[in-house]
Amino acid sequence: MNSRRDSTDGPEDVDAAFAEIAAGLAREGVGRDWPDEPDEDEAEPAPIRPEGQPAVATAEVDPDEVPDDPDDHYVPPEPPPLPALRPGTIAALAVVLLGVALLIVPGLFGVPARISAPLALVVLCSGVAWLILRIRNGPPPDSGWDDGAQL
Repeated sequence: MNSRRDSTDGPEDVDAAFAEIAAGLAREGVGRDWPDEPDEDEAEPAPIRPEGQPAVATAEVDPDEVPDDPDDHYVPPEPPPLPALRPGTIAALAVVLLGVALLIVPGLFGVPARISAPLALVVLCSGVAWLILRIRNGPPPDSGWDDGAQL
C-alpha cells in the first residue's frame, strides 16, 4: 500500500484510516469511557488537618434546593443625573438637526432642490465638527490637585 495519501482516495480509504487511528488510540487507553460517578476507591481524599483539631462538617448546598427570595437580589443605585447641556452644545445639535432636515426634505425653507443635498451635507458636517471641537480634553475644573492617572 502506498503510504502517501491522495485527496482523490475514496471513502473506503478514509474509513479504513480512521478505524486504524481509533484502534491505535484504544490500544493506548486514550479512548476509554469515563465513568459518570467516581468509584469509592477513587473518591477525593479527606483534607489533612493538624492533630487535635476536630473535623469540621461542611454542608454542601445544592443550588436547586435554595429557595428563591424575591428580596434577595442586587439593586443598583440610582444613576447620577445627566449634566445640563451648555448653550454651545445645544446650538451644535440644532445645526445637526437642520442638516438632517435639509437632507430628508429637499426644498425646505425655500432652498432649491438641486442645491439642497450639498447644502445639507455641509451643514451636517459643520454641526458634527462643532460638537467634536467642544469635547473637553482636560480634567474637570473642580477636580482638585489629585487628578489620578492622566495618560
